[in-house]
Amino acid sequence: MARGQAGTAGRRKANGADKSAAKKEELLEYYRQMLLIRRFEERAGQLYGMGLIGGFCHLYIGQEAIAVGCEAAKRPGDQMITGYRDHGHMLVCGMDPKEVMAELTGRIGGSSKGKGGSMHMFSTEAAFYGGHGIVGAQVSLGTGLAFANAYRGDGKVCFAYYGDGAANQGQVYESFNMAQVWKLPVVYCIENNEYAMGTAIDRSSSETKLHKRGISFNIPGEEVDGMDVLAVKAAAERAAEHCRSGKGPYILELKTYRYRGHSMSDPAKYRTREEVDEVRKTRDPIDFVEDLLEKNGWADEAAMKAIDAEVKRIVADAAEFARTSPEPDPSELYTDVYTESRA
Repeated sequence: MARGQAGTAGRRKANGADKSAAKKEELLEYYRQMLLIRRFEERAGQLYGMGLIGGFCHLYIGQEAIAVGCEAAKRPGDQMITGYRDHGHMLVCGMDPKEVMAELTGRIGGSSKGKGGSMHMFSTEAAFYGGHGIVGAQVSLGTGLAFANAYRGDGKVCFAYYGDGAANQGQVYESFNMAQVWKLPVVYCIENNEYAMGTAIDRSSSETKLHKRGISFNIPGEEVDGMDVLAVKAAAERAAEHCRSGKGPYILELKTYRYRGHSMSDPAKYRTREEVDEVRKTRDPIDFVEDLLEKNGWADEAAMKAIDAEVKRIVADAAEFARTSPEPDPSELYTDVYTESRA
């Protein structure tokens, strides 16, 4: 396809790997997952505009390859924890789109019974530990999850996600130090979308190569094209293996780009429309997989349109469920607040 060819060709050369060797089924699944995230987020934006979603709403459009690629590298039981741009992570770890969308609208059918909203969802069944609204807080909590893994000796790895803005938070470095001293199995995934809340990284960070931030703690790291799902998967597998082998934490700086503002209320006037359009044209993660599928003869335009139609149906059903699910009873305010002690 014409879209994204210049960017994808350059990435294939830069990564030094023949991406056409990826299995057809693998690429089709990545394509479906990324489309699900994008269509879900597009509908969430519509519901927010209609007033059905309140509070803050941070969309993941443009960053889909990171959540999908890292999820592909995880093993059963590995945990995931992230900040408030979290809808995509929830979907890839197996949470029901209906429950995620209903949580956005504050309904009882939501994954947290309507009490979490966009930023504070949770699912122990899916090993998804939030959704956290305090910038950088999830890094320390993810380090704690990794400590529990090491204590139990269960071989699990925690993937702790945060952004370029959170990379300057103090608790991040306290977590680094603890994780390396105790050789904890945690992959720190920095989703560097270049603008944090609204300030370009070169204006807010003295060291813009964020994967180097672990050097003083002897934590290895690498920079990854976060718009290339296969590059993300390969890097996440390397990082997870480093952790599982008892060598301690690993840092992945995943270079990406969000197409929308920081949140739905952000007009993103700190960058030009031309800049955003250029990224969409040359680096879009979904177009990248489309090109690979077509080039290898594994899917034509009709097949990909069929996948898109299926995804749109799933999202439409989720939106209808979110709209019609009842609001929680006021008594729900008192549930799940404290853990009841055993007699």
